Amino acid sequence: MKVVLLGTAHPFRGGLAAFNERLINEFLKEGHEADIITFTTQYPSLLFPGSTQFTDAPPPQHLKIKRMLSSVNPLTWWRTGRRLRRERPDILIIKYWLPFMAPAFGTVARMARGNGQTRVICIADNIVPHEPRFYDKAFTRFFVNSCDGFITMSNEVLRDLSGFNRTKLRAGNPHPLFDNFGKRTARQEACATLQLDSSKKYILFFGFIRDYKGLDLLLEAMREVTAQLPEVELIVAGEFYTNAESYLQQAAPLGAAIHWYDRFISDDEVSTFFSVADLVVQPYKHATQSGVTQIAYHFEVPMVVTNVGGLPELVPDGEAGLVVPPQSDAIAAAIIRFFKEDMQPTLLAGLRAGKARFGWDRMVQTILQLRAKL
Repeated sequence: MKVVLLGTAHPFRGGLAAFNERLINEFLKEGHEADIITFTTQYPSLLFPGSTQFTDAPPPQHLKIKRMLSSVNPLTWWRTGRRLRRERPDILIIKYWLPFMAPAFGTVARMARGNGQTRVICIADNIVPHEPRFYDKAFTRFFVNSCDGFITMSNEVLRDLSGFNRTKLRAGNPHPLFDNFGKRTARQEACATLQLDSSKKYILFFGFIRDYKGLDLLLEAMREVTAQLPEVELIVAGEFYTNAESYLQQAAPLGAAIHWYDRFISDDEVSTFFSVADLVVQPYKHATQSGVTQIAYHFEVPMVVTNVGGLPELVPDGEAGLVVPPQSDAIAAAIIRFFKEDMQPTLLAGLRAGKARFGWDRMVQTILQLRAKL
């Protein structure tokens, strides 16, 4: 098959780029012709909440990445669409996560499909965004109508998709394992790198900090955790994509029990944080699926997650982690239970047993099977 992925990739940073690059690497590994078209402008600077959209890392080897598409310049949408219509890939994959991208993606998809050969398959992170805007429904409907088929990575997104279309072909496939961040390092070494006391136990909150991710719930829970388990401390590793002040004020009474790494965590640092962590906590108030879960699976770190969106599908309760309501007292109780009952061996066995269902080869096969039906 000739495959093109349209979406975030180097020199842009973050989980979207990591997913897209890893997926195309899997297509190449299996003998397909595959490359990526990415953005010249992803977000205008005024709309981007972080410090920078770009990575300093070198481009990934063996991948062809062409920067063509500006999310805000229609001339580039038409130019990209004409190129794809002319080149006639068998599959155009679009990784969709935000209605802001819908006009660009939808225009390109419509033009590419015009050649009669190309089929557009959307891998949907979200259909309904976590932080809604007035234009969401109209933009999303425009994009959904431009696609031939869909892959969703949680039942939550599948239900959301049905609100826009019930007839187009779709398939489910869980978010694959993020296995591209290297191996675990020795805990003592990882603690030294982060200047942490290796005699302590550490909870990890990882990733961009946005209000829907519930860090405030975890900070509230830590009051009870530290009261009962003073040896347990919290690592917050990620860049603020919201106002930091309220979180810092909330954390102040906890003092040295909170370790802040409030910056973008580069790919080569990820293994250090997960090698230190005894437990990953995702206290999300709402969610679809999460790449953080798949990093925890890769590094075999048990989890506490809330019962929102697709998180319980990925983390079976009592097997790979503990699932609780998005309430601070429930989160605290689960953390305390994990440490007091020494649940790590049991959950570690469940993590190892569950990893097999998250292969990238499975995602590729789901895409190819869907394409054969279109």
